[in-house]
Amino acid sequence: MRNINSVKQEFLKKWIWGLRKYSSQKKNMSLMERKKAIKLSADLAMASTRNKSTRWSRALIANASRDGNNKVLTEHVSPSSSSPPQRPATRKSFRRIRSCRNMLIRRNRAAVHCRTKDRVVAASFVAKRLVQKRTRRLKSLLPGGESMDAESLVEETLDYIQSLRAQVEVMRRLVTASEIMILNPSGGEKEALPYIR
Repeated sequence: MRNINSVKQEFLKKWIWGLRKYSSQKKNMSLMERKKAIKLSADLAMASTRNKSTRWSRALIANASRDGNNKVLTEHVSPSSSSPPQRPATRKSFRRIRSCRNMLIRRNRAAVHCRTKDRVVAASFVAKRLVQKRTRRLKSLLPGGESMDAESLVEETLDYIQSLRAQVEVMRRLVTASEIMILNPSGGEKEALPYIR
């Protein structure tokens, strides 16, 4: 990943641009519309800082571009350039893994006669089910995660977490700077500058 400070600066610029663009289209927004504008512009700014190099960033942009109201924001983030090709999910590899697993299970069933070994197999089965359940949950949380294999899912999740942390830190600093400016309108600009950078 690039230098985290340059990512934060780029995110802030794109986020503010998105907020301005969205608010210029709608003058009188309700609280819910404002909330949607903040979330949408933050998501698109965060995705655009990754330059479509990750699946989650492409998925965020694609999800936002499906809504016709978001065209202005998504066109700026996603010009007509084509996105890198995605590796299709193959069923063949899943079938191969499943058949090997079934073969191992049959072999284990025939070989295991001892109660302790049965308990180990049962614990292993429960552990596998738990991992599968958590993997499904993680896939549902990560944008574009539904079509990822386990290795890609871990890599993309780590990258997404880093981007979310940068986003949260920028938002916290912006809130702190705005609070300083509100509390001290005459000299608050000089105090607030270190929080924005």
